[in-house]
Amino acid sequence: MAETTLPGLVPDVPIASRGYWSSVFRRLSGDWTTILCLVVLLIIILSAVFAPWIAPADPYKTSVIRRLKDIGTPGFPLGTDELGRDMLSRLIHGGRLSLVMGITPVINALIIGSFLGIVAGFVGGKINMVIMRTVDVFYAFPSVLLAIAISGALGAGLVNSIVSLTIVFIPPITRVAESVTTSVRNLDFVEAARASGAGGFTIIRVHVLGNVLGPVFVFATGLISVSIILASGLSFLGLGVRPPEPEWGLMLNTLRQSIYVNPWVCALPGVMIFITSICFNLMSDGLRSAMDVRA
Repeated sequence: MAETTLPGLVPDVPIASRGYWSSVFRRLSGDWTTILCLVVLLIIILSAVFAPWIAPADPYKTSVIRRLKDIGTPGFPLGTDELGRDMLSRLIHGGRLSLVMGITPVINALIIGSFLGIVAGFVGGKINMVIMRTVDVFYAFPSVLLAIAISGALGAGLVNSIVSLTIVFIPPITRVAESVTTSVRNLDFVEAARASGAGGFTIIRVHVLGNVLGPVFVFATGLISVSIILASGLSFLGLGVRPPEPEWGLMLNTLRQSIYVNPWVCALPGVMIFITSICFNLMSDGLRSAMDVRA
């Protein structure tokens, strides 16, 4: 059975790869909170993917006589918004843009940040200093302020919001990847690979990546909840998608003037943002606990 080393946790204790992942799945199967969050996220994601087929009405169709109907109105189970559009349909369709704006920046930052962190941690020296000091510059700004500043400079729009959020999440992922790589590069199996004549690229590909990507991936899943909240905040401020596109943050902005008329309907986009972000956060905690060999 092939032997591997656990990613960045107890690197000097080799365990069987198959036995490790079996124990991870066993711990996950006993974590009902993580399973429940995963089921909820699957429902939200599948609803967004198949929105054109499962949405009961056209999310763009307006009607003056149907404005701000209450939850439970016949034909409108979640009521209508300020323009008479079906809220259930808009929430289902809104999950598409909200999830894209929340997940895509984290994926982009995971690729770029992991590359920069691994290079900085493995090579060290001046390259490490240049990369990490550049990353530290971004830490001088709060993530919300940085996202707003970049989006304001680039202009409103889906692509610009994704770019701004990607820039925001690259520094923390780079720092985590650099920290784990630095702890791995001096371990015995890496030194043995160097002594055997393996090149730097081969060592990174065979020995470093497997030990670094696990902790970085778990950390990145926790950033998805933050990304969804920041993306919704940008749309709320008018720096994200533009009307009449259904997006949870934008829906909160357009409904805020009607909060005294029908507060329950106006709160629905915020409820969806809360449920989705908390499920991603709890799922990340469950993955972290399940992948901890000390558990």
